[in-house]
Amino acid sequence: MTLDYYNKLLIHNMIRYEQFTLENGLKVFVHEDFSTPMAAVNILYNVGSRDEDEERTGFAHLFEHLMFGGSKNIPSYDIPVQNVGGENNAFTSPDITNYYITLPAENVETAFWLESDRMMSLSFDPNVLEVQRKVVIEEFKQRYLNQPYGDIWLKLRPLAYQKHPYRWATIGKDIEHIERATMEDVKAFFFKFYRPNNAVMVVAGAVTFARVQELAQKWFAEIPAGEPYIRNVHKEPAQTEARHLETSAAVPLNSLIKVFHTPGRYEDGFYATDLVSDILGRGKSSRLYQALLKEKPLFNSISASVTSSLDPGLLLIKGNLNPGVTLEEADEAVKEILLEFVQNGATDDEITKVKNQTEATLAFSEVELLNRAMNLAFAANAGNPDWANDDAEIIRNLTKEEINEAAAKVLRPENGSTLYYRAENN
Repeated sequence: MTLDYYNKLLIHNMIRYEQFTLENGLKVFVHEDFSTPMAAVNILYNVGSRDEDEERTGFAHLFEHLMFGGSKNIPSYDIPVQNVGGENNAFTSPDITNYYITLPAENVETAFWLESDRMMSLSFDPNVLEVQRKVVIEEFKQRYLNQPYGDIWLKLRPLAYQKHPYRWATIGKDIEHIERATMEDVKAFFFKFYRPNNAVMVVAGAVTFARVQELAQKWFAEIPAGEPYIRNVHKEPAQTEARHLETSAAVPLNSLIKVFHTPGRYEDGFYATDLVSDILGRGKSSRLYQALLKEKPLFNSISASVTSSLDPGLLLIKGNLNPGVTLEEADEAVKEILLEFVQNGATDDEITKVKNQTEATLAFSEVELLNRAMNLAFAANAGNPDWANDDAEIIRNLTKEEINEAAAKVLRPENGSTLYYRAENN
């Protein structure tokens, strides 16, 4: 498939939208698409783990669960969704909390009814809090403590971040914070962040702008606005020397993890840094794979990626070593590849390849209605809904010089942190 084919896909799936704002501050975006009889309703709340009190972490993730525990007039959230042929889910990140429903467009009012009721007020049933508290505690144990390598981000974040609240994971810094959460804590968090003026709603699919206006007014207009939330988080100071941490656990293989500070998702240099990570570690033709799995098999697996967070994020290199290979040997081999990249830059062929890969990924992701709704909500919340349509053109226009400058700026040893994760008895 040619680049022209992907470009046509992108143009065809460009997220066209109209918007309005209710008096209570709820921002609503409508993306009409009558190619299928479906609709997606996506509500993004401008709250993630970076907005938490350091002594009360994990609350944004806890609320992802609590929001499905029943609201003022609806004891069960899932059953009405299923009754109209819909599906729903949610996710929490350091930057946002996102809830979505996909359902037949003729039943779209059900989504407005459900979402408005839990935005108006959760049930605040003590039993629901206890049930969801246990679910989150169990998730913490299963995903982060009892799973091989599950605690990597619990170790990495406080190593890479000294001041910024990205230094704790979305699940929380300490599970005791959730264990001791009171109903008063929960209510305060809800009425601070889960307000219409701190949310973005996108309705996409076989619905008209006029219909969405009508339903938004009917179901959301009476929900009172909250106090405007002004984010005031500690900025992460520039890292000036390399950091190193070692840990061990009963895991199958030694693992090497390196992270480097990068620009935030919509900041200058982000897209170039993203392509640097692709050249290093996206797929079997990448530099790390070719050099350290194919030519000199030090690693069992290795990849590179970026976190894409709104505030300055991380470029991550992670690899599991082959038996008999030391972490020190593997680390030196990775350092050599990074140094060579910084000194000599990317080749024209590499740049063409990763640009094509990225544009193809963007084009195919935009085929899904829900992805378009989410991308529009994310960009609008970040500051400009048009950013949802800008990625492909920005990437297409990146120059070799910009990519090489990003590599030189990001891949400096003093800008990085390294975690040696040793397999016990290895």
